[in-house]
Amino acid sequence: MTAIPDKQRAIQLVASDQLRINETKPVFQPGPHQALCQVEVCGLCFSDLKLLKQFSGHVRKSEITAGITPDALAQMPHYVPGDKPVVPGHETVVRIVKVGPEVKRFKPGERYLVQTDYRWLPTKNSNSAFGYNFEGALQEFVLVDERVITAPDGESMFIPAPEDLAASAIALCEPWACVEDAYVEKQRRQFKRDGRMLVVAEGQPKIDGAGVVTYSLPSALPAEKFDDVVYFGSDAAVVEQLFATVATNGLLVIVQGGKKFGRPVVTAVGRVHYGGIRITGTTGSNVADALATIPATAEIRPNDKINVIGAAGPMGTMHVIRDLCQGVPNVTIYAGDLSDERLVALRKLAEPLAQKNKLMLKTYNPSKDKLTEKFDYIVLMAPVPALVAQAVKDAAPRGIINIFAGIPADKTGDIDLDAYIEKQCFFIGTSGSTLDDMKVVLKKVATRQLDTNLSVAAISGLDGAVDGIRAVEKNTMPGKIIVYPFAKGLKLTALTEVGAEHSGIAKSLNDGYWNKNAEDALKKEFGV
Repeated sequence: MTAIPDKQRAIQLVASDQLRINETKPVFQPGPHQALCQVEVCGLCFSDLKLLKQFSGHVRKSEITAGITPDALAQMPHYVPGDKPVVPGHETVVRIVKVGPEVKRFKPGERYLVQTDYRWLPTKNSNSAFGYNFEGALQEFVLVDERVITAPDGESMFIPAPEDLAASAIALCEPWACVEDAYVEKQRRQFKRDGRMLVVAEGQPKIDGAGVVTYSLPSALPAEKFDDVVYFGSDAAVVEQLFATVATNGLLVIVQGGKKFGRPVVTAVGRVHYGGIRITGTTGSNVADALATIPATAEIRPNDKINVIGAAGPMGTMHVIRDLCQGVPNVTIYAGDLSDERLVALRKLAEPLAQKNKLMLKTYNPSKDKLTEKFDYIVLMAPVPALVAQAVKDAAPRGIINIFAGIPADKTGDIDLDAYIEKQCFFIGTSGSTLDDMKVVLKKVATRQLDTNLSVAAISGLDGAVDGIRAVEKNTMPGKIIVYPFAKGLKLTALTEVGAEHSGIAKSLNDGYWNKNAEDALKKEFGV
């Protein structure tokens, strides 16, 4: 039985860019519907930086607007919207240590991987989440409420975690699930049933039906938003205005009718990732031809030439490893990064996987190596609109351009939509992951198809967590940083620097990689 103290150590964000270690944070006792969990491990994420900088302005830090009663929220001391200090951290594995009398599905001793998005509990512009408006895992103990972590369909956001896997490997299923979601998200390939459509053309628009609003140019466009926007024409200025009419998860269909824009179009590339909008088109006059270019998912395809831009950072490494281990035949992966040192680290990880799976891996530094190839699949790991524009130029016919990095939703890019439509390219962008994504990745880890621990670059206790967050901010680590709250006094330590001071851990590293034996040695060193 785990001894439960009254106080604990925790990392708290108390204001924008202000982190502190609270040595005496209360350990909340569970109420009737709540469970108290001991945190085994927590990974640091680039998304933590967005909360760090925006604090109360972050869309997931604001108050819940629906889905649960105010009386229920008042019973939750770990609900911390707005300006309340928050414990960040959402890549975690926890173990239940105590439950309230009304808790139905959890028992002390059980181990879980945490899915962090509560999409049925909306905030003003997003949804609630663990580590945002509910306290997260950069502490020794964390409270959860069964009414919050259970979806309306009865699915729990706590996924049972195997005992034979390292906590780090399980926790890293969360960021790996975000990578998985970027490939497997199903794309809408037809107009939304029961949705609202805007049709815009010079002269009489060519689509009729229920829910269809038609505008003949040069009439002023409506201020409303639509699930589907269809434009018959080739006036770049009109398209630039039409982006404002596309709703979240909406589709913009451009039917050029044999004409060209003749110049780059200011395109809402930020909304592809954060707004889920999609853009398709045809050089001809048939709307069906435009819809036919939309892929079923953004999965890589046999024989694809894949270019991962920013490949040697923590998330880029995951994309490279994922694509090498996906079982898709004859793909060639080009992995680009501006750091030669990080490329060396990536090759050490990825080349054995490429050889094992009989695939081709080519690393390059774009400041030195100029590629002339056209790519069937391009993954963008840097939130730079100019890279999106370049990707369209570098894409092969039917090229998928995965805007994985979160370009802010209000940012645009000057895109050659003539080339985009002629090549039948498709922008994809996803944010976060689903419960199913996490289950898929956990299964891959459990069956040894995928080793998420390959992405671990450094470890720390809570004493090194703030330095770890700053290292993520400055991009000084080639992989993930894993925090073990029980390891009191452990500073941020790169795996390459684990030596005599932690000799038991060093001996357990497998070719320098983190693994369960190393984690067990860490526990032994700290008396766990």
